Amino acid sequence: MSSILEYKCPNCASDIKFDSSSQKFRCESCDAEFSEQELNEIHDFEENFGEGTEYKWESAQNNEEMTGMNEYICQSCAAHLAVDETTAAGECPYCGSPVIMNGQLSGMNTPDCVIPFKLDKKAAGEALKAFCKGKPLLPSNFVSDNKIKEMKGVYVPFWLFDCDADANIVYDATKVRHWSDSNYNYTETRHYNVYRSGNIGFANIPVDGSSKMDDAYMDGIEPYNYADMTDFNPGYLLGYMADKYDVDAEKSFPRAEARVTQSTEDAFRSTVHGYTTVVPKMTNVKADGGKYRYALLPVWILNTKYNGENFMFAVNGQMGKVSGKLPIDKKKFWLFFGGIAAAIIALGQFFIF
Repeated sequence: MSSILEYKCPNCASDIKFDSSSQKFRCESCDAEFSEQELNEIHDFEENFGEGTEYKWESAQNNEEMTGMNEYICQSCAAHLAVDETTAAGECPYCGSPVIMNGQLSGMNTPDCVIPFKLDKKAAGEALKAFCKGKPLLPSNFVSDNKIKEMKGVYVPFWLFDCDADANIVYDATKVRHWSDSNYNYTETRHYNVYRSGNIGFANIPVDGSSKMDDAYMDGIEPYNYADMTDFNPGYLLGYMADKYDVDAEKSFPRAEARVTQSTEDAFRSTVHGYTTVVPKMTNVKADGGKYRYALLPVWILNTKYNGENFMFAVNGQMGKVSGKLPIDKKKFWLFFGGIAAAIIALGQFFIF
């Protein structure tokens, strides 16, 4: 049985036929030309490329249990938090419900490292006020001093991933040229395969290990300065709470890998210049010997209500960056946009007359 050899254009995947006049292979769609050697080299590369990602992670945890702390479980949102033994009652930082400590902590692994709080409650409050400043639709006195007093300092559990990644990426790139004559406007689009290959290292890729904490909030308060990270000591928790992770390292692998892949694509993309468009076509990232650790990172949390709806704000307890969703005062909303509408109508009448 004989087989039929088919060539597809590496630029647009259309059929390629041999052009006897040029003695080259020509794409019927984009008119790209290739020699047989060029097509074979592209085919061999893509056959061996192996699109996809492959990561292998190893634990660098100490896996010892934390002692000398009390634990409480919030009956409203099921958060597990640890506090020092002198704290008997308080409020859940995630939902604001009152809680009473349940007793000696058990089943919480000792973190490998911690970034201590640098911002006190006052400084975190000032950062939150600055975040809310200049928002014309924000309810008056939404962030008051009384509310800032309700902010809770929480060490949020994170998995930190380190790895060296070997990457190969093929980009589909184009160069577009426009010109005109007395009769027509012309557009020429040339397609290119752009290849990038190399090694890139990552350290302390953070993935939060708390299902109660919205990932978008934690991404929003990055980055942390990991130069301040130190070995864990229970003394850093005095006066603060520490959340107990409920998303283990293995469940965090996909998010860590997605961040590595995206960062690798972005880094390699920054080296591609001179094209009109550049789109990743094939991506292969492999990381062997990757390691992960358990860390606590400092976050100030404010959970407050407005018109019966919960609003939560997170402040990076080291760098002061703020993330959160702001409420809208409906009365201010209609006054604000009503004023804009009136101005537009008045402006329109001015030009009409």
